[in-house]
Amino acid sequence: MFIAMNRFRIALGFEDAFEDIWRQRDSYLAQVPGFRTFALLKGPEKDDHVLYASHTIWETREDFEAWTESDYFRKAHAQTSAPKGTYLAPPELETFEAVV
Repeated sequence: MFIAMNRFRIALGFEDAFEDIWRQRDSYLAQVPGFRTFALLKGPEKDDHVLYASHTIWETREDFEAWTESDYFRKAHAQTSAPKGTYLAPPELETFEAVV
């Protein structure tokens, strides 16, 4: 199992718009070999932002990497972007391989 997470620091007041973009977008993930599941996670609120993480589970690292080079990936990421001021910083990608 392989997990890929992007952490997003979303400015206070932009949470609803950020969540709506994720609810309305077509991810195309269901068509991708090796994809298992997706979740958008809402974390703690800090002084200036709310932490979110997009969380995908894949059968293998190779399946995830193939998706990042696919037309499905390009189509999913070419959709509506968040309003200016939404992100306090670029997303931070974190990846994990299951060991147990």
